[in-house]
Amino acid sequence: MTIEQRIKNLSVPEGKIDVVLDTDAYNEIDDQFAIAYLLRSKEKLNTVAMYAAPFHNSNSNGPEDGMEKSYDELQKILSLAGETEVPTFRGSRTYLTDEKTPVISDAAQDLAERVKAYSPEQPLYVVAIGAITNVASAILLNPEVKENAVVIWLGGHGLEWHDCREFNMFQDVAAARVVMGCGVPFVQLPCQGVVSAFTISKPELDFWFKGTTKLGTYLAENTIAAAEKYAKGRFWSRVIWDVTAVAWLLNDRDRFMLSRLVPTHLPAYDDHYEMWKNAHPMQYVYNIRRDALWNDVIEKITEIKMPR
Repeated sequence: MTIEQRIKNLSVPEGKIDVVLDTDAYNEIDDQFAIAYLLRSKEKLNTVAMYAAPFHNSNSNGPEDGMEKSYDELQKILSLAGETEVPTFRGSRTYLTDEKTPVISDAAQDLAERVKAYSPEQPLYVVAIGAITNVASAILLNPEVKENAVVIWLGGHGLEWHDCREFNMFQDVAAARVVMGCGVPFVQLPCQGVVSAFTISKPELDFWFKGTTKLGTYLAENTIAAAEKYAKGRFWSRVIWDVTAVAWLLNDRDRFMLSRLVPTHLPAYDDHYEMWKNAHPMQYVYNIRRDALWNDVIEKITEIKMPR
């Protein structure tokens, strides 16, 4: 890939594009917003497949269980959205054991095969909002992914943060290193210090989402129930992280966020970034325009017509 083509592919795309989404949908409550926002952005985004990603926290018994629960949650959101024809694939049941060995799964194999129909001039856009195991495995299975895809990942923390021990990243550092180091055009949306600004509160969910569409009501009730488990009557707000990765594809004229080209920084196994010689440029998001993005999300998911 020429440097000119790389820079073009690191810019917000013009025209309608094909997108696949890789998601740990049952991990918490933000993936559901991202899935809904993607499905409701048909004016530009054509969703050609969705993949269930592994995760392990209090909502799962291990990576495989997390992936299976995410696959089931994907079906639920697609049903609520009336989009059951979107192809969905089970992903990896474990994380990478090293940086050379792929984890074979339906998701990784589909992505490895699917990119053959694309090119650097007309790439497939891969939005990843979980541990990036499936994407890394696809790259290891078929190096054409590096040329024919653009990867947008919500993962890691801001460069100014004291470490990069973020949930999506530390679950599978090997996979993150494969994707970020392989040369695929790569866009990073860091969590703490950047996307952490994209919050919502109970009054906002009640006012804007509850009682609108089936999908809007589910998102509001699901978020409120999850947040109130730990808030226990205190004030709370919740970061809806994953929406921002979808929104980068819609970010014409910087309406939702600001980003810049920087040398790619790799996550090391000590929970910090490391710089490396001859690093490829990547697109680094450093600011989120919260209100502008929420206006678009609300309008698309709830079908409320926002003032212009």
